Amino acid sequence: MCDMPRRTEISHKLQKRAEQVIPGGVNSPVRAFRAVGGEPTFMVRGEGARLWDADGNEYIDYIGSWGPLILGHAAPEVVEAVIAATRSGTSFGASTPAEGDLAEIVLSALPSMQKVRFVSSGTEATMSAIRLARAYTRRKYIVKFEGCYHGHADALLVKAGSGVATLGIPGSAGVPEEFTQFTLALPFNSVDALQQALAKFKEQVACVIVEPVVGNMGCVPPAAGYLEALREITRRDGALLIFDEVMTGFRLAFGGAQELFGIRPDLTILGKIIGGGLPVGAYGGPAEIMDLVAPLGPMYQAGTLSGNPLAMAAGVATLCALRDRRGEIYSRLETLSADLVDGVTSAAREAEVAVTHNRVGSMFTWFFSSERVTAWESAATCDTAAFGRFFRGMLDAGVYLPPSQFEAAFLSAAHSKEDVEETIAAARQAFAMVNS
Repeated sequence: MCDMPRRTEISHKLQKRAEQVIPGGVNSPVRAFRAVGGEPTFMVRGEGARLWDADGNEYIDYIGSWGPLILGHAAPEVVEAVIAATRSGTSFGASTPAEGDLAEIVLSALPSMQKVRFVSSGTEATMSAIRLARAYTRRKYIVKFEGCYHGHADALLVKAGSGVATLGIPGSAGVPEEFTQFTLALPFNSVDALQQALAKFKEQVACVIVEPVVGNMGCVPPAAGYLEALREITRRDGALLIFDEVMTGFRLAFGGAQELFGIRPDLTILGKIIGGGLPVGAYGGPAEIMDLVAPLGPMYQAGTLSGNPLAMAAGVATLCALRDRRGEIYSRLETLSADLVDGVTSAAREAEVAVTHNRVGSMFTWFFSSERVTAWESAATCDTAAFGRFFRGMLDAGVYLPPSQFEAAFLSAAHSKEDVEETIAAARQAFAMVNS
């Protein structure tokens, strides 16, 4: 993008200042760049597929705020909707029409859901959905899968991938063993493991929660027939099947992973895209289950900023754009993502660097391994030092990738063919650094 060396002086000063008042200088661990080396880059502006940092460096962005910005940065329809909502007030702690507007669009896209409850984060949505599953089934145990991250609620910080994997932490300090004693962590993509667990804890498991396409050990798709098996096994046992579609919802298809794979879960968790880049989360399902949520039922959950009018406005604008242009947007995302991922993988092959990849739609990861990644066990074999060198080379070339081997990257509708070509060219240069 630019032959000039990347400037870092202002970001360096901002990081040092932040370290004095914020743990590690960051408000989410992966931003600290500990897994890739170097210091964090402080971003100050985004437009379309591009970001600019505090030093004035320009980047092609493949993080997209970790997934929400499927229309790109500062999408005009989203910005206009938020400005209009702001003029009427930022928060009321009361119901607003926009909550119903967004709920109707979400439910129209996901036939498995008859009712939805909005919260302020994916973590909130996940912990609420699991509480609801326990209330509905009157069971205690939950099943999650190794390498899947469902937020930082205590009971779910067990082999959780993502930032936990990046930092090499097996769980988290401050979580008593008693809080995780009812959490069963199983290998992803293993049907046998789930069958054995449900046989051992027969009619004791409240729910099985899964990222239908994992994004927190890098992008890892389900094996053929795996999701279908989860649906059949849970239905037979009486456990609820929960799809955590915080990443995949409205990204892999307008109806998310459940549309793409043709599976109807019992409960669905959403976030990211449904808020258009503002803080949001949601959980929903059939009325029979959702009517257990207060004030209709005994399962309590509340939040001062739940259904915040700014987040609702951004979400409505984003989902309306996706709905109205779904044929154009999703086909474009598929084509450009395939060209990008295949092009970078070919560049690695030319440089004799061991890289494999996974991609589902516009969600993808290049793994620095010669082994195909299908679960956490194979993801853990990746050469993270080589990835770090590649990441730094790409950053210096003006390409902003997730600063962790174990995070999915995302392409937006704002990316162009020229962006993809420029990224592939930068990768050729960066791969030369990997073996140096």
